[in-house]
Amino acid sequence: TQESGTNYFSRQVFWAVLGISILAGTYFVPYRWISASAYPLYVLHLILLVLVIFVGHKGLGAERWLRFGPLVLQPSESAKLATILAVAKFISAEKTDLNRVKDFLIAAALIFFPFVLVVRQPDLGTAMVFAAIALPMFYWTGLKGGNFFLITMPFLIMFASFQFYVFMFLMIILVLYLLYSHRSRWIIVFNFLGNILMGIFTPYIWNHLKPYQQNRIKIFLNPESDPRGAGYQILQSKVAIGSGGFSGKGFMQGSQTQLRFLPEQHTDFIYAVIGEEFGFVGVMVGLSLFLVLLLRGIHLASIVKSRFSSVVTIGIVTLIGFHVLVNVGMTIGLFPVTGLPLPFLSYGGSALLTNMTMIGILLNFYKNRYEY
Repeated sequence: TQESGTNYFSRQVFWAVLGISILAGTYFVPYRWISASAYPLYVLHLILLVLVIFVGHKGLGAERWLRFGPLVLQPSESAKLATILAVAKFISAEKTDLNRVKDFLIAAALIFFPFVLVVRQPDLGTAMVFAAIALPMFYWTGLKGGNFFLITMPFLIMFASFQFYVFMFLMIILVLYLLYSHRSRWIIVFNFLGNILMGIFTPYIWNHLKPYQQNRIKIFLNPESDPRGAGYQILQSKVAIGSGGFSGKGFMQGSQTQLRFLPEQHTDFIYAVIGEEFGFVGVMVGLSLFLVLLLRGIHLASIVKSRFSSVVTIGIVTLIGFHVLVNVGMTIGLFPVTGLPLPFLSYGGSALLTNMTMIGILLNFYKNRYEY
């Protein structure tokens, strides 16, 4: 309704004003405060994620929010940034070498704890973000290509475990690599058995997913199988984007959005609204702006003198890029519906405040780019 739309707008304006204030504050804080706050913020967010499980505010079938008086916040959003800071603090230290098993396991543990707590809510889509930000940060700080391959292989095995021949093909590649890479015997045995177990237990894990999580993946593979049920969102999103054509139908003139055929159009499917109202031109302008932001972030990571700043920047770039990729891919049917918001555009205070804070950090790093 028009009244609910006005409420959404007024609340989002409030979050935007607060976010701009936080952005400005983050920009002006002493540079070293950001590094010093990394571990305390990480511990604080672990506590908040635990509180969500026990006293969280329930919505959409999950406990993801904490209520602070009139405000309802989602700690998992800001926990992404807190995790980036903590991981960057550890792996950017001079004594840390991710190619050593001990150091790698510590870095992986920093990712693992918030990942498990978010899965417990349950919020598998947000939990995926924690895994996604890890690998680029690890690679940026010197993780060798061979070790990178061994880390990514279990994820490939997980997806291939439902296809026996694909699974066997990947296992053969893994065995050949291990035999010809002159690894120690225990590393060969550990990786071989670990990937075998991943392939065996993935179907078991699938059977223990929540029904809505299974439905999202099934509908992603074939949305037409349930056009009036679980596949409705994706199909209506495709119709909205396609109907926008080259230049769109005009602001607030889209039939799919104005007639409420498209659910969650202010959050998960905001990209479809842009596609219908502003067409190909509108979505390309939006994606181009995101691309400029990401490229500038990568450039910043390569020129800052501080190793910590460089790694944090890569983490932030990965986080924003992953959100854009998954959200846009979700609305056009390339990815399952995950609930990941489109940065800066989707409705939601927690996500917007986190995004604004990240931009403030990047601006702070650029201002202090010559500091070690």
